[in-house]
Amino acid sequence: MTTLFIKTRATWQLLRTYQWTKNLLVLAALIFAKEAGDPAQVGRALLALAAFCLASSSAYIFNDIIDIPKDRAHPKKRLRPLASGALSVPYAIVVMVALFVGAVCLAWFGLHVRFLMAVLFYLALTVSYSLVWKHLVILDVMVLALGFVVRAMAGAIALDVVFSKWLVVCTLFLALFLALAKRRSEIILLDQDAAGHRGVLQHYTTAYLDSLIHIVAGGALLTYTIYTCSPEVEANFGTDKLYVTLPFVVYGLFRYLYLVQHKTGGGDPSRTLIKDWPLGLTVALWGLANIAIIYWL
Repeated sequence: MTTLFIKTRATWQLLRTYQWTKNLLVLAALIFAKEAGDPAQVGRALLALAAFCLASSSAYIFNDIIDIPKDRAHPKKRLRPLASGALSVPYAIVVMVALFVGAVCLAWFGLHVRFLMAVLFYLALTVSYSLVWKHLVILDVMVLALGFVVRAMAGAIALDVVFSKWLVVCTLFLALFLALAKRRSEIILLDQDAAGHRGVLQHYTTAYLDSLIHIVAGGALLTYTIYTCSPEVEANFGTDKLYVTLPFVVYGLFRYLYLVQHKTGGGDPSRTLIKDWPLGLTVALWGLANIAIIYWL
């Protein structure tokens, strides 16, 4: 029984379920396309979310398999199930394939072929990132960011609705912000061993990353501001009050920058969101404020 419990716990860790918070972007179209009042659309959105959770866990396992040697030399990643030896590679491959099949079945039979294409594109993107893109300076963070954009657009595809171009651009800037912060945290954490663990880190410095982080943070704030103040919002939602959510976005960006530059945080956005209660509360309040304005004002 103890062995089974340990293996089950290790398998749960292998799935990186805490990373599923990133997949909540799939639900953005449900909220911002004003479809949350339609039970059928809510069901489709939840199916899309489940499909991306399975697909992303499958991709994480693939990445963990090919990164075992480097993860064993990392102060934190060495505790991962495969790097630590808690689970075997053959077992991980079986789980990975099962998750992939589950994601494809949910996408194809639960929704439609166009959404399946979005899921397969996401998987191709993440696999190619693990094999190629993460070794190429600048392109590594751009491909990471594109994964977030694909999630957001896939949610719109699942519901067959149009997703605002300004929100897509804002998502790209925000994702770049998180990806660059992750690189900065890795350099600080690993110090002299940074390039040995991830070769692309030799091309980055904290000063260079700080410059890029400030640029994309400004881009995210600007594009979100334009979206909330655009005629598109008033036409779609019958209100021009979405701009009142801006303070949450400003505080969230400032808080994350504070954690990155003064608390050496930002290495894992999902864990940061869960562990830092002011940031988590801000995101929750931002979401509730949007729902209240879009559906009740």
